[in-house]
Amino acid sequence: MPKSYRSTNWETYTLLDSGKRCKLEQFGPYRLVRPEPRALWKQAWPDEEWAKADAEFIVAGRGDGGEWVSRKEIPSRWEMNYKDMRFWIELAVSRQVGVFPENAAQWDWIRERIERAKRQLRVLNLFGYTGMASLAAAQAGAEVTHVDSSRRAIRMGRENQALSGLEDKPIRWIVEDVMKYARREVKRGVKYDGVIMDPPKYGLGPKRERWEFFRGFGSLCEVLRETLSDNPQFVVVTAYALESPPEILVPHIETMMKEYGGKLEVGELVVVEKSAGRNIRPAITARWWAG
Repeated sequence: MPKSYRSTNWETYTLLDSGKRCKLEQFGPYRLVRPEPRALWKQAWPDEEWAKADAEFIVAGRGDGGEWVSRKEIPSRWEMNYKDMRFWIELAVSRQVGVFPENAAQWDWIRERIERAKRQLRVLNLFGYTGMASLAAAQAGAEVTHVDSSRRAIRMGRENQALSGLEDKPIRWIVEDVMKYARREVKRGVKYDGVIMDPPKYGLGPKRERWEFFRGFGSLCEVLRETLSDNPQFVVVTAYALESPPEILVPHIETMMKEYGGKLEVGELVVVEKSAGRNIRPAITARWWAG
């Protein structure tokens, strides 16, 4: 039975309301309206509350393209925190702002797995975005290699590391196509005790390498199997925009980890709105751990 994973530890983020394919969110001192295709219901709060938003992302045609329209004076970036990790929120050409709040449930789980190992783990974070999972892993004592094809994401990751006071923690920031990097790690004989993956449905590498989840994910898992240490501790996958049940992840992770036993769970990340308690489920996930 798939599980639901929800973080209840946010103090600076709230999903206020949703509906009409949009969501109203509180990011620190500012309210934002962003597209949310899963919110097919009516808004619970009146239009007057939605009109208090500081900025709204207006979609231009299909895909993630569009622009932020400010309704009030708002900076282009500001600081936020989750527990003792600090990071930047940044309005850019995408609807994404530098953090996926629902992923906080994963950050806490990753931290727990590393602390339970009671030794320094080597962790590989692929499609790592702005580095929140990498910061959580490093803060828990891991040595982290963080890979993403976006220079902006890597730049924000480094800035988040500094903002959190974690400059002395061992994080390597790599701009690269994840498949190419994983294959090179196999050739170099590098081994990892933990793997984090946040693969998109579609993507482009820094040299325009194409990524498509349903064609590439199984192959990536096969390559990563060759990078595992003799005693891996965890693998966690978070996948967005697939419109598929989490069970699709099972055969790939089972094949990848079949030599190690362990436990495997699949489920969905969940965010619950403040207004009417409705759930938005933006991502599917698989968690494997030793034991």
